[in-house]
Amino acid sequence: MMTVPARWPVMVGLGEILWDLLPTGKALGGAPANFVYHAHALGAVASVVSAVGRDNLGQEILQRLDHLGVNRNFVAEDSLHPTGTVSVQVDKRGIPEYIIHEDAAWDFIPYEPGLDSLAATADAVCFGSLGQRSAVSRTTIQRFLAATRPECKRVLDINLRQHFYTRDIIIQSLELSNILKLNEDELPVLAAMFALHGQVEDQLSQLLRRYHLEVIALTRGSRGAMLQTPHETVDCPGFSVVIADTVGAGDAFTAAMTIGLLARRPLMEVNRQACQVAAFVCSQPGATPKIPAELAAKICLQSHVDTPANAPGPY
Repeated sequence: MMTVPARWPVMVGLGEILWDLLPTGKALGGAPANFVYHAHALGAVASVVSAVGRDNLGQEILQRLDHLGVNRNFVAEDSLHPTGTVSVQVDKRGIPEYIIHEDAAWDFIPYEPGLDSLAATADAVCFGSLGQRSAVSRTTIQRFLAATRPECKRVLDINLRQHFYTRDIIIQSLELSNILKLNEDELPVLAAMFALHGQVEDQLSQLLRRYHLEVIALTRGSRGAMLQTPHETVDCPGFSVVIADTVGAGDAFTAAMTIGLLARRPLMEVNRQACQVAAFVCSQPGATPKIPAELAAKICLQSHVDTPANAPGPY
């Protein structure tokens, strides 16, 4: 029998990249970009697919990605549209409120040469509804997802923001994904949209069956998270920390969860580790704090995936 080597997972964040304009200053943001940062910090080979403007803010994003060690070869530079920004106000509980400015460069992500090859190597891709608010980026995102291998973890972090989603886009996204991540404020929106009924677990079961999903993650802030598959439900109560803000915590959870799923760890272990990473991010300002080495080591350990005999090499 052929000996198949192990490799570190290839993970892609697909969609918006921007500056969060926080009361304390600007910080790199956008759920896919945050996901990629945390995936990289936790041991993955990670790339972001997005676009920035040919302006000072865009150059600062590219420099920031270089500093973080994230592959930004697939971040296009757009001369017609500005780098994206989001005005963020944080309330007394540390909960952010967002004003997402429109017609940004990430609304016009091109399908550039090399994306088919990246899609073919990807073990996991994270995307959301916000990145698909414009037709150009929506086409690129959906084309990329269609080019991934069947076993790729296609993670829909649904990310319902302001008015930037429609029922059709959510349905298309669910049909292209095999993992769904949402929070406790987003579940009632989906329940109304899709006539889901019963208790929380019943509603998640209906989504699992209807869209043939492998896993649904429901995050609940300080109360932890629930992971549900067609055969198992696990509940982690969360970790107590002093909250600086919650920006990026959900993205950190998604990255850690995805690495755990790729490593085929027990579902409760996956949930606990993801909640622990999210709690740490809540204890720090901004979406991309440095992850402590001892915490990263717990998740990096055995986070490699088996290489299929006919799989392409890393891009």
